[in-house]
Amino acid sequence: MTNYRITLDPNKCFGKPCIRGLRMPVALILSYLSSGMTVDEILEEWPELEREDIYQALGYAAWAMEERIVPNSTKRGPPSCAFDPLPL
Repeated sequence: MTNYRITLDPNKCFGKPCIRGLRMPVALILSYLSSGMTVDEILEEWPELEREDIYQALGYAAWAMEERIVPNSTKRGPPSCAFDPLPL
């Protein structure tokens, strides 16, 4: 997936992923959506954003959360997340 609207600039927002070089972090967009704001409400509040910006932010978040392959160890450490099954 190409996220051409997502930029990383160490001089803006501490290098966090932002929308098109604006000082609008992807995490902020996700926070607004998770709080219940609609895409239209976000676009009305921030007219510099475009609908595709919101979709790219969601796509970037999905990409960032994709499953990663972790080498298998002979010793089992603590669970990597709350849903990790414990050995029987």
